[in-house]
Amino acid sequence: MEKLPVSFYRRKNVFQVARELLGKLIVTKWDNVVTSARIIETEAYAGITDKASHAYGARRTSRNEVMYAHGGVSYVYLCYGIHHLFNVVTNTEGTPHAILVRAGEPVEGVETMLKRTGKKKWDHTLTRGPGNLSKALGIYTHHNGLSLNDDEHLLIMDDGFRYKRSEIIASPRIGVDYAGKDALLPYRFFIKGSPYVSGKPK
Repeated sequence: MEKLPVSFYRRKNVFQVARELLGKLIVTKWDNVVTSARIIETEAYAGITDKASHAYGARRTSRNEVMYAHGGVSYVYLCYGIHHLFNVVTNTEGTPHAILVRAGEPVEGVETMLKRTGKKKWDHTLTRGPGNLSKALGIYTHHNGLSLNDDEHLLIMDDGFRYKRSEIIASPRIGVDYAGKDALLPYRFFIKGSPYVSGKPK
């Protein structure tokens, strides 16, 4: 396995990066315990012109400031006061593009994931949905701003696995009705037929 290079994240096309994250591995190592999951669902957020983005209209807050950093760092925020959502910041400094990782397929450390989530049995809900995925991997808001290339605790890795183009589906994003017409844009990418896919857009 190899770490994704910084150049992977710093490309201008956030949609291309969101597609190409499919099949990559999120690997966490907390207290020497390793867990990993293969990414099977992402959503792209295209910065200041995207009404669904936290940075729409060039908005800058203490929460979203990391979106304006150079691509290749984590953006982890709290949703509804409950769910810790893991995002990948892309593009170059000053352009707040980000990709929400919505779901993954467990690869390593399933027993640890079960303990973290309080589940007694492995089923598809373990890492289905961005909140469940982060919880299973032990990712929380205090992991915001970590380098996905340099930090040894949170990495995205490439083990050479690739999905076929015919397996990748594009659709509108989920839960962004507030974005008006932008809610209908096909900025969500997922693997056809995967039981870990988090849901269907309205």
